[in-house]
Amino acid sequence: MIAETVCSAVAAAGLGIAAVTAYRKRFLAAARIAAYALVPLGLVMTGVVEWAADTAFSPTAWAGFAVLGGAWALFATTRAVERRRGGTRKERRAAARSSQAGAVAPAASAPSLGQASRPASRPAAAPRATGGSDDFSDIEAILKKHGI
Repeated sequence: MIAETVCSAVAAAGLGIAAVTAYRKRFLAAARIAAYALVPLGLVMTGVVEWAADTAFSPTAWAGFAVLGGAWALFATTRAVERRRGGTRKERRAAARSSQAGAVAPAASAPSLGQASRPASRPAAAPRATGGSDDFSDIEAILKKHGI
């Protein structure tokens, strides 16, 4: 009863604001405000507000929402576990059967090109004639500069 009264009051106030807006020659804004103001009135007239109020204050409805939340949590948990394991039990069995049936050739990991068909590789570059400490001299200089 209170929800219907509040919605009707909101609709009346909105229509009053729309009338003032139309008086100021802002007809498009007034029409938009009137449309928003008529929504609560329409909800009251269709009975949606009564249904929503009955649902909001019903312990049975809240228990139903709790059951739905629990069902959603179970569904989400099973999907997460299923993804972690790599699919459903049927999918895992099918994958195991296909791998046992020889779907992958035993020599598949060996290179398919023979030695003769490979391009000649360049010879390895000769190491620098200078000592190994010269290679890191730039790095050492930077570290010393920063006090490391």
